[in-house]
Parts: sequence; structure tokens; C-alpha cells
Amino acid sequence: MQALTPESDNSYNKIKALLSEEKNMAKKYDICLDIGGTKVLGAIFDENKKIIYRLKKKTKEGGESTENVEEVILRVVKEMIDKSGIKKSEIRAIAAGAPGVINQGEGIVLFSPNLPWKNYDIRAAVEKAFGIPFYIGNDVNIGVLGEYHYGAAKGYHNVVGFFVGTGMGGGLILDDNLYTGNLFKGAELGHMVLDPEGPLCSCGQRGCLEIYSSKRGMTSYMLQQIFRGRETMMEGCFENGTFRSKKLKKALQANDAVAVEAVERSCHYLAVATGSMINIFSPDIVVYGGGVIEACGPVFLEKILKEVDRYCMPSIRDTVELKLAALGDDSILYGALSLIEEETAKKKKA
Repeated sequence: MQALTPESDNSYNKIKALLSEEKNMAKKYDICLDIGGTKVLGAIFDENKKIIYRLKKKTKEGGESTENVEEVILRVVKEMIDKSGIKKSEIRAIAAGAPGVINQGEGIVLFSPNLPWKNYDIRAAVEKAFGIPFYIGNDVNIGVLGEYHYGAAKGYHNVVGFFVGTGMGGGLILDDNLYTGNLFKGAELGHMVLDPEGPLCSCGQRGCLEIYSSKRGMTSYMLQQIFRGRETMMEGCFENGTFRSKKLKKALQANDAVAVEAVERSCHYLAVATGSMINIFSPDIVVYGGGVIEACGPVFLEKILKEVDRYCMPSIRDTVELKLAALGDDSILYGALSLIEEETAKKKKA
């Protein structure tokens, strides 16, 4: 019997395609990472898009060099694989969201204001360590993508997202597509300048939204008040230049004056930035996420809603919803899962 070849029988290609499909179907799991300014949060998703294992480690365990941050990331992935009992051959891909300007196409972090990375080829490092495809995008872009596919922005077509964490990030979905700008450098909403004479931001500019509304911005305000002799429950709660969101929540519940002022200042600038985004893009929805919102979201949303109308045109504001992220701390993890889905679909079409 003559062997099947591409030249002798079209069945060859059909069989090859079926074998390839079977091989892909065997890969049941995805590993998703949220790389923040102070931690790496990892999760394993099964084929039903459910988290079956999660792990969190600080990114500054061994210092702040590129190598030490990379070491923590690789440790998180390895430990999740080892402790979950899954095989590397069962993993379809690894994906991550990380702060900074990221060339999503090449997997290179061009610059990160809150991590020691510059022109850092994280894709090469992860793929060399595990032999598994790796994808990465800006953390808040990815977080907004997660909310768009699985959370508060599901069913909407134009989305603006602000994520309040150690830093301040933003993301855009325009006409059902994630907007990343030229060379993936766009949508840095946290670094829109609101006061050119304001405090110096870690990005090198002055008066950015981040310097007022992020955890670091709120920390700076509270430390100034402590230095002036004011008492606050937040004193002694600062680590690595910031605080735990749960500590802020307790202080707000106790109506701690310094904590309340820091949050009101943060929300004021978020309202200003939100108004500008509403005027520019006329989105269907603005979503607020990140660690601080996960802990204190209702307080933030109430204060933003009280102010935002002052900074945007009424005729545009009337058609925009403002909501808290539905996925909480998992927005970026689900966004990373969305990135894997998109990249896998692209490969199938190629």
C-alpha cells in the first residue's frame, strides 16, 4: 500500500490537522500572572476558565535588580506547576500583565516606572526556563481586557479603565478592540499630567495622575501629615514606600482624618482624569479596579461620582456608566487569560 504523502493524497493534510488538534486539546491549562510593583500573583486556569491554583509572592524578596524580580517570577511559575501536580506538557501558555511600556508583540518591557526594567526581554527569560509560549502586556491594558471579556465591562464596546495600585494605570477598549497605540506605547492614563508644577512622578514628569491617586501618592500625602505632627492610624503601616489596602480600609471605617483626606485627594484627581476621558472618548463605561479599589471601592466610587460631573460635558456624561471592576484582584489574571485566547486564535488563523 502506498504511503500517504501531501502529493499522493489530500488525506495526509487532514490527518496532520487532526493530530495537531488532538495535541492542542491535550493542553488543558493556562498560567496567568499579575506582576505588580510589590508582588507577583499567579494562577492556573483549567479548560473551563476556572482558577484551580493560585500563589502570591513579593517581588522585592531579594532586592530590586532585574535578576531578582525575574527570579521571583520564575519561582512562582515553577512552584505552581510543582504543587498543582500538572505537567508542563499540559500547559498551553503562560501570560502576564506588568506595569510599564511593553512591546506586546515582542514580549519586551521597554520601561517600567515601578520595577527595575528597561529593554528587558522577559519573554525570552520565561520561555528559556519553561519551554512554554509566553505573552505579556501592560498590566492595566490587560486588566481592562479581563473586565471586558469576563467582568464589569462585558457587553460594552468602548471602555475606559483606571486601576489604582502601587502605581496608577489606565486602559482603553475602543470599538471592541484593546487600544495600545503606536508600538504598544499608548493608554498610559496614569501619566497624564494634571498639574505641570506638581510633585515629581517616578516616570520623570510632574503632576501625573499617579503621583496623586495611587497608593504611593496617598502614602506621600499621609507621610507629610505625620511629619507635621498629625496622628493617624496609618502611622507605622508603610512598607516599601506604600501601605496595605486593608489597612487603609480600616482607617477609613474609623473615619481617620488623614486617611480620609488622602482618599479625597486621590478621588478628586481621579474625577478630573475621568472627566477628561469622558470628553475625549465618550465611552460606554468607565471601570475602576486595582488593589485599592478591591478593598475600598465603594468609598472611592461615591467620592468620584460626587465630583466627576464638574469636569465633563453633561451631554456626554449622560450616556456613560461608572462602575467598580467585577473581578477584583483577578482582573489582570483574567486579562492574561484573554491574551492567551487571542494569541492562540491568531496562530490558528495563520
